[in-house]
Amino acid sequence: MLSTTLSYGLSGIDGIQITVEVNVSNGLPAFEIVGLPDAAVKESRERIRAAVKNCGYPFPDDRITVNLAPADIRKEGPAFDLPIAVAILACQKRVNPNSICMRAILGELALDGSVRPVRGVLPMAISAHDHGITDMILPKGNEKEVMCISGVNFYPVENLTDVVKLLSGEKPIAPVETIEFSRMIQSREHAFDFRYVKGQRSAKRALEIAAAGGHNVLMVGPPGSGKTLMARCVPSILPDMSFDEALVATRIHSVAGSMPENGLLTERPFRSPHHTASHVSLVGGGVHAVPGEISKAHNGVLFLDELPEYRRDVLEALRQPMEDGFVTITRVSAQSTYPSEFMLICSMNPCPCGHYGSKTHECRCTPNDIRKYLSRISGPLLDRIDMHIEVESIPAERLSDEQESEPSKDIHARVENARAIQRKRYAALPSLACNARLSAQTLQRFCPMDKDAREMLNLATQSMGLSNRAFTRIIKVARTISDLEGKSKITSEHIAEALQYRAIDDKYWH
Repeated sequence: MLSTTLSYGLSGIDGIQITVEVNVSNGLPAFEIVGLPDAAVKESRERIRAAVKNCGYPFPDDRITVNLAPADIRKEGPAFDLPIAVAILACQKRVNPNSICMRAILGELALDGSVRPVRGVLPMAISAHDHGITDMILPKGNEKEVMCISGVNFYPVENLTDVVKLLSGEKPIAPVETIEFSRMIQSREHAFDFRYVKGQRSAKRALEIAAAGGHNVLMVGPPGSGKTLMARCVPSILPDMSFDEALVATRIHSVAGSMPENGLLTERPFRSPHHTASHVSLVGGGVHAVPGEISKAHNGVLFLDELPEYRRDVLEALRQPMEDGFVTITRVSAQSTYPSEFMLICSMNPCPCGHYGSKTHECRCTPNDIRKYLSRISGPLLDRIDMHIEVESIPAERLSDEQESEPSKDIHARVENARAIQRKRYAALPSLACNARLSAQTLQRFCPMDKDAREMLNLATQSMGLSNRAFTRIIKVARTISDLEGKSKITSEHIAEALQYRAIDDKYWH
């Protein structure tokens, strides 16, 4: 007896349709799974056998052959437990074979027959929708992941018995109720707000510009000056994610097994890996080429606190993804390409003790110590960071002031207006999401400057010894400043402010 059902696997952040073919025939008792299964799939034989028996169904003492097609794609994970078990029961006429032929099924089985959640359900659900699948049976623990997908009926189940009764019509299960993305956006709450950040007007202005244009930022200042707090407030002023952006970001987290509680990312991700993080954990990799922190920060913020403390090879690995917007990971058993368009925010002390240049504390470091500390950051990486700002300590009387600063919602409104201008300007170029992504080909077209601005920039480039990359990044920052002011052309005032965010290089690195 042959029975066939559908399931889904993963290839990077995309779902791939897998046909589960089960044949039960006469012969010596055996249970074989073919089609390039990994260890987790092979071990499903014992889970399926115990689950079927513990749910009160007889397990066939015949030769069982399971084929996962296409056979040339490696199958990973326990998501095939449930479809294999259902297909075996269909071969025994416990389930009508016609009821499973056009239904996608996925889930991990426990020994008692309960269905456990699996990772990567969202990309699988999107792939099922694209393939025209209208019904999908999945673990109840994954139902929040698919609440935003319309056009597919998702039936959450708790155990194998529920699946059998659902397919036989004995126990109908209500499909997952779809929730509109706009409702999810309205109900979100930010954990950090700029209203609680005292002082730091210039730093807030720089972060507003960075958020409006998607620019990378480096904050240099003494310990306790508020660098980390301000970085954590940045997601509250970033523009709202579109539904497509939220889907892509959530798919990455679904594959990585770090799904949010509400099932869909409504706030731009904020990732802050520890400075002991390895190259693989930051960029991605491992045996199965899983996404790293830079991909989990896609469409959001990657915050590197205490930048010089990271290993040199880890920091240098950021250079190519920062330019390309994606990272390709190749391993013996897998090759995956993950998007990695993130806004990089870094913070660091000016010296090992943290008080070099401070007006209130004396620096205990020697010039050689300071030089060694600052040289941990390479010039090419520093050149790729658009804005370098200095953060000073706040006086005690300002900290005790009960008056709140400007709230994030007001800054967010200005950022949204600037991004709206950019979306309109780049409407014909879908790959351009913000000013920071401007290429050399599009820079001249979209960044017109008046004569005074051009002369000022040329003079500053010569006097400050700026590289070609720094030259173009100053133009991009100036373009964002002009967008915040609603101006169509870059003026000398915009160039002057953009140059200020490169002024501390001479103090620390030159």
